Amino acid sequence: MLVSERPPAFLWAFEWLFIQFSTAIYLLHDFYLKIRDPQPEKAVPLLDTTEVQLGIAWERLQSSSSHSLLRKHLTPDIYHLLKDRKTTSGVTLLDIIRSGIANLDSGVGIYAPNAESYSTFSPLFLRIIDDYHNIAAEVPFRISGARQPAVDFGGPTTGFVNLDPEGKYVISTRIRCARNFAEYPFNSKLTKKQYMDIERRVRWALERSLNGEAKGDYYPLLGMGEEVRKRLVDDRFLFKSGDRFLEAANANRFWPTGRGIFHNVEKTFLVWVNEEDHLRIISMEQGADLPTIYNRLVAALHNIEHNSGMHFARHPDLGYLTFCPTNLGTTIRASVHIRLPKLVGAGLLESVAEKYELQVRGTRGEHSGVEGGVYDISNKRRLGLTEFQAVRTLQRGILAMIEMEESL
Repeated sequence: MLVSERPPAFLWAFEWLFIQFSTAIYLLHDFYLKIRDPQPEKAVPLLDTTEVQLGIAWERLQSSSSHSLLRKHLTPDIYHLLKDRKTTSGVTLLDIIRSGIANLDSGVGIYAPNAESYSTFSPLFLRIIDDYHNIAAEVPFRISGARQPAVDFGGPTTGFVNLDPEGKYVISTRIRCARNFAEYPFNSKLTKKQYMDIERRVRWALERSLNGEAKGDYYPLLGMGEEVRKRLVDDRFLFKSGDRFLEAANANRFWPTGRGIFHNVEKTFLVWVNEEDHLRIISMEQGADLPTIYNRLVAALHNIEHNSGMHFARHPDLGYLTFCPTNLGTTIRASVHIRLPKLVGAGLLESVAEKYELQVRGTRGEHSGVEGGVYDISNKRRLGLTEFQAVRTLQRGILAMIEMEESL
């Protein structure tokens, strides 16, 4: 009978040790590979930062007692309709409302970072535009289509007159307008290079192409000397950063790069570059010679657009497009500094101004006091009428107010 032979005990022990050693080597090698070339864990989706910030902003606005047009018109339905929208360049609802969220005491509360914003976020913009410009009841935009008439500055002889030839009431007259270039985003989305490009092209157009009484010099804010700065402050020409509404809208980035001031020798023509809008163009002088002031502005507008090699941003329904929707349309504000002591004494100034669609402000503009009995009175409407009609509104109202003043 045959009996199977068992291997010696030391061979079993050796085999067991060999298996344990091999397993340890495999595990160490696998650990080494994971350290050298770790495999990424499955990504956990993160909430978009803009989405989070927008949600927080929305809650802050909803829980506030703000009386802004933003608070009034950004209803839950409009918010949910727009919260995921973006323009082709990436502008979001948060970009548009951030100033109104940071400043709950805003009257309006929104800005347009580019021209496309007015279309992409039209359900909000159009409600605020209708409300501010007080024309929703007349011609609801969402039904009517075109609202802003074609550009019309009138002819060389427009029918404007000197408002106060004897100089008894009107101290000074001023017409200003705003413009943005279609080739660039608006203020809050400009890059540093774009600020500089706009400044360079506008400076060339101003210094090389304006002639006659409009000819002057450009003063960049970047590197401005103290002597020039003091002179511009004394002339009340210098603008500066610090406006909290623009700051919250990201409109003061890269300050003072790309910003500057142009004025002619007589100091009757002034251009601000990249302040709130790409351009603020102002024609002004002591007295009430409205035709001269108006014609100077119109000539400069045509000259700047033609010689800058760019085009002013304009919408067929909203007119010239601006960073703030309150300035849309003609963008023209024609104003006088005027003393009308009898109308003021009789308590009639505000009601008469309202009758002629004029706006009364303090001596130094909105939210300022009255100094020496001098009021700033201007046309109220900018949207829904032509450039000529906007200035004619001022002429008609001021002539009527002077007539009333003399009859009291």
